[in-house]
Amino acid sequence: MAVKIVRQPKKIALIGAPSSAAAFSPGTEKAPAALRAAGLVERLQNAGFEVTDYGDCAPRHFADDDEHRRARNLTEIVAGLNDLKPRTEIAVKSGALVLVLGGECVQVIGLLTGARRYYKHINLLWFDRDADLNTPATTPSGRIDGMVLAHIIGKGAPELVRFWGEPPLVREPDVTLFGLARLDPPEQDFLARAPLRHVHATDVQAKGATAAAADALNHLHANSREFVLHLDLDVIAQEEFPAVVVPGSGGLGFDDVRSALTEIVRHKNLVGLDVAQFNPDKDADGDGAKKIVDLLVESLSTRLEKPALSSTEPAPQPEESSAGTTV
Repeated sequence: MAVKIVRQPKKIALIGAPSSAAAFSPGTEKAPAALRAAGLVERLQNAGFEVTDYGDCAPRHFADDDEHRRARNLTEIVAGLNDLKPRTEIAVKSGALVLVLGGECVQVIGLLTGARRYYKHINLLWFDRDADLNTPATTPSGRIDGMVLAHIIGKGAPELVRFWGEPPLVREPDVTLFGLARLDPPEQDFLARAPLRHVHATDVQAKGATAAAADALNHLHANSREFVLHLDLDVIAQEEFPAVVVPGSGGLGFDDVRSALTEIVRHKNLVGLDVAQFNPDKDADGDGAKKIVDLLVESLSTRLEKPALSSTEPAPQPEESSAGTTV
């Protein structure tokens, strides 16, 4: 049976993905609870959104897993994605904007998989300091969070590459990396020959964050194609926001990130976004959580101020799901 999804710009579907299994250190599994405690739901409701809370998935925890040095904690990571996937499918079907509170970067695979249940193609805007294009063959750490985008485009451990039954989950030309400031040599080599468009943090600053984000969205065909946003908070310079797993100096300032995010999230064709890498263990006074809540509420509220940009494409046609059933 065909399913027509009617987009609801004033509705948000909230899902928590409390995990650090793919991360470089523990702590990110506490992020969803910390953001809830900082008043995220109430602030969104007060701004005028109707929020449906789908709760939190079962927590998944960091471990060294020295038995699998090239792809650590892979079994636990896949289990976490299997928890997240059905929640995102329901949330996407509702037409609300799906907001996944990570954890870690790998949770975007669950969001993308839920979106692909209903959309044949999904584009991806990767707003991150890191490209995360290592694979088990090139990784310096074995941490899956340094390999997430590689798996999304079909390169890496089979258990993740085939989490969506017909890889790639997103095609390389349909990915734009935005805000890059840290690359490993194998990632640099890959980007030099791959069709993934990438925008460095220095280019964002030179052009202006709003203009650079608008240009990235145009390249992504955001006015006519559905897309997902991955927001890794380590894209913010550690001088302004140190409460992430692997902070870095330089990169984008908080105001740059706010300006770019505001430009991105106002688009009607944004199906969902995930927020990753906030580590409450590095935020003893809760100031970081409050900054994230402010950032999300301020930027998302632009969806309420004026009509979101409309798609020029026909309504999406359902496809066969990875489980082999027709939606």
